[in-house]
Amino acid sequence: MATCAETIAAIRAHPAFEAACAVMRAEHERTVADIITLTEIPAPPFQEERRSAAYLAMLHAHGLEEVRQDEVGNAMGLRRGYGNGDILVVAAHLDTVFPAGTDVRVRREGTKLFAPGVGDDTRSLAVNLAFLRAMDAAGIRTRHDILFVGDVGEEGLGDLRGVRHLFAHHPERARIRAFLTVDSPDVERIVTGGIGSRRYRVTFHGPGGHSFAAFGLVNPMYAMAEAVRSIAAIAVPREPVTTHCVSVVSGGTSINAIPERVTIEVDLRSASAAELDRLDRACLAAIEDAVAGENMAREGHIRAEITQVGDRPAGHTPNGAPIARLAAAAVAAEGFQHAFEWSSTDANIPMSLGIPALRIGSGGSGGRAHSLDEWIDVETEHSLRGMRASLATILALAEMEGV
Repeated sequence: MATCAETIAAIRAHPAFEAACAVMRAEHERTVADIITLTEIPAPPFQEERRSAAYLAMLHAHGLEEVRQDEVGNAMGLRRGYGNGDILVVAAHLDTVFPAGTDVRVRREGTKLFAPGVGDDTRSLAVNLAFLRAMDAAGIRTRHDILFVGDVGEEGLGDLRGVRHLFAHHPERARIRAFLTVDSPDVERIVTGGIGSRRYRVTFHGPGGHSFAAFGLVNPMYAMAEAVRSIAAIAVPREPVTTHCVSVVSGGTSINAIPERVTIEVDLRSASAAELDRLDRACLAAIEDAVAGENMAREGHIRAEITQVGDRPAGHTPNGAPIARLAAAAVAAEGFQHAFEWSSTDANIPMSLGIPALRIGSGGSGGRAHSLDEWIDVETEHSLRGMRASLATILALAEMEGV
């Protein structure tokens, strides 16, 4: 049986792969044009409809089978294999972190493109289309089917709802053998670990009153402050990496009024499902104790309304698994030094289900993701190096004919 390095070498030496790479080079400006077109279609959290519709039309134009949009807005199409095999999912997410009204027009300066969301993850959507064109033009066939997906809800409170829905409701989900999310440019960073998270919105309710005349009445702000202090004091391990953060605070009406309600949002994360459960219990206990303490300290009664707004499962594809070794070999073949990393991506969902999954890169470079001055560099040679690595990974997993 061939090693992973030998498999990647055989793919790279195959005339059809060389032809596909030539197509990607010849059509590089078309790929850049697709990046610009898609970036300039706003896709705020929970408002991906316009971009999903545009991407659906692009998948139709690329000749895929079973092109459709599912109930939550994922756009997808199937590239049929020849061998009645399984399904490899190749995904990129449609949504960005930026709210409605953000200026998403692209500014080009030489080989750099500047715009919110241009690299995370719009470039990957366009690169996946480039892979399709290259494979078709080169006549590449794979034993397994490849399901290309533009998915919704990867960012923030989207809570991975697109990929979560795919694995819960796709009619052929039992045939999915592996999953790749192409997310952000850097191919060196191969994500094999999925950081799990729990997210809460906690609103402390009380009777409210005049800051002077009602002094001595329970104050939701004091309970909130004690809860935040207690959460901050929760000890967490460095390994497996585990974190907590109170990230948003809101509430109150006036400087001279005891607030009727105040709200915090809390982000809990861990590479370990067990540690995440422990942290979750400690956080909820801190909130309960803070409420009880305030009710004992002053007159009246407050309560905490706790709403879970996110629940991303932890998971891990072992670094020694074939999917990880194939991706590492493909990256190394292009002269990159790979690193296996942990992050929170669409791959969390299949990882948590025991399905081999990775985050791989779209090629090139970029920076300032999640900021208004986000940028990518679409310089041809560096872009193509990364694209070749990711395409070789895809073809290895889908079992390219003749290799």
